[in-house]
Amino acid sequence: MLGAILSQWPMWISLIVVVGAIAAYMLDRWSMEFTSIAIIATLVILFQLPGATDYTGAPLSASDLFTGFGNPALITIMALLVVGQGLFQTGALEGPTRALLASYETRPRWTLIGAFFAVFTTSAFINNTPVVIMFLPVMTAIAAQMGSSASKLMMPLSFASIFAGMTTLIGTSTNLLVAETYTRVEGEKLGFFTQTPVGLILAGAGMIYLLVASKYLLPDRKAMTDEIVETSGKQFVAQIEVTHGHFLAGKQPIAGRFEDMPDVTVRLVQRGEKAILPPFDNLILIPGDLVIVAATRKALVRVLATQPEMLRQMWQAKHGADEGSTVPRSMVLTEVVVAPGSRMAGRTVEMLGLHQMANVVTLGIQRRSRMIRTRFGAIRLEAGDTLLLFGPVEAFHALRANRDLILLEWSQIDIPVTRRGLAARFIAAGMVVAAATSLLPILSASVVAAVAMIAAGCLNVRQAGRSLDLRIFLVIGAALAMGLALEKTGAAQLIANLVVDTAAPYGPLAILSVIFIAVALLTNVLSNAATAVLFGPIALSAVDRLNEIRMLEMPNADPISPLPFILAVIYGANCCFATPIAYQTNMLVMGPGHYKFSDFIRFGGPLVILLWIIFTIIAPWRFDLGMA
Repeated sequence: MLGAILSQWPMWISLIVVVGAIAAYMLDRWSMEFTSIAIIATLVILFQLPGATDYTGAPLSASDLFTGFGNPALITIMALLVVGQGLFQTGALEGPTRALLASYETRPRWTLIGAFFAVFTTSAFINNTPVVIMFLPVMTAIAAQMGSSASKLMMPLSFASIFAGMTTLIGTSTNLLVAETYTRVEGEKLGFFTQTPVGLILAGAGMIYLLVASKYLLPDRKAMTDEIVETSGKQFVAQIEVTHGHFLAGKQPIAGRFEDMPDVTVRLVQRGEKAILPPFDNLILIPGDLVIVAATRKALVRVLATQPEMLRQMWQAKHGADEGSTVPRSMVLTEVVVAPGSRMAGRTVEMLGLHQMANVVTLGIQRRSRMIRTRFGAIRLEAGDTLLLFGPVEAFHALRANRDLILLEWSQIDIPVTRRGLAARFIAAGMVVAAATSLLPILSASVVAAVAMIAAGCLNVRQAGRSLDLRIFLVIGAALAMGLALEKTGAAQLIANLVVDTAAPYGPLAILSVIFIAVALLTNVLSNAATAVLFGPIALSAVDRLNEIRMLEMPNADPISPLPFILAVIYGANCCFATPIAYQTNMLVMGPGHYKFSDFIRFGGPLVILLWIIFTIIAPWRFDLGMA
């Protein structure tokens, strides 16, 4: 007995590594990146030890552990992140969200339902993280208009996006990882909508739970509206020159505001030598007018994003129609502070010549001491003034060494290229259609879409690279390495045998149910991607073991299909509701919702159990488990 155990030492060490990895991820004493690298390094050493063999007796190869980084599923996930970033960067989803918010005053209940429906349907086809980011301010604003706290909507927002992940193959990265395991082991592929019927039932039950339980189980804490809707309440003074064909030409302000520029207040209109102050009764803007406005940085960015022609006109006004007439494809917005003792103090904005010195344009100025109500170019700077500059990212590198201006690099944000929003929507829709109709494999469709996003100018290479989360890459790579180790050393088969032998007296449904709840519980303490990869081989090994027993008892019976068991892993891995660390969207809403760790356990824990019960009930109806 002891000799048999010792002869299988690679299997036992692999199990110890996996248990240790789970503990390390749960303790969170080290970064997930470091833990993932340490796991891979440990398995590499194990596979290279003398006498290290797989369960068939063949030598283990350490190079196999790195095949996960070239895994088609992992490449697809990275490509989908780029596509999602392209949609976010272009503001392709901003128009629909603004329309939802605008309709709340007339149809509040239907607007809220429509918002969650939009989150659900969008998250079913693209990475749900940018979707949740887009809807955070929308839900916060709706909560404010409801007279409720954001904590009543933020967790449901995250959960609704996760529900969508259960319904399509590309709903979450987890689905792709499990599908790859299914193809590698069984030689079969999951269809784009294979998981949709049961996924919709589980999602529907989950939505009903959100509707009912949110009233009783979610806290009613002070909403962090100011922190989410607007990171800074500072008002900047900016100047807009009305030219021929300008979107403001022929417009009339109402109560100091233009409907094309929400949240922007007009302080002064300079017409030739005449300064027109509010109220602007019967004033219609004409070409040549200078409109002096006050707005927050977010409001100004929204105007630039939705009126790309204005951005081009401002750029050309400083650089001339010939030189630099083409607006750079990628623009960023950054704040700089006039340093104490700066040589720029006392100069006007026009005298600075920042467009010539640093290839940037001054968009606005903010002064704490008093309200500025004068022509923008005539404002004389003072130490402590904050300038809002925009230009290509390379232009700000030179300003780092400038001692007259303090560059606030933390304030740098990209200006969404909304003029590319339509292209981003077409690219994303084309990817979904190509994958759903099997015109292209999901790998090819996602990679082509990612490249198309960059080629179409929806985002640049730097922005695309920033969307490739190193933590996701390493965690999934480590999970694939652990899954391979369990499979090669026979550990997956051992666990599967234990599961099957324990639940076998109660039938295939009991085994399926045990797999679902085991994955659902573990996914809340470990990465859902890691859990899915680990349990994929275990579930398939359980089917093999179940069929072995079945053939002994009923030699003429048809074998049980592995499909229900691989789908159980997918559904279980998407039940990441009970902890904030279970999924990235939970972490996103934790701050805005002012949640505690225990809030997720109280509200998400019963949801996990509910979906497990519903899955167990509908599984015999949906799948042929050979129980007749």
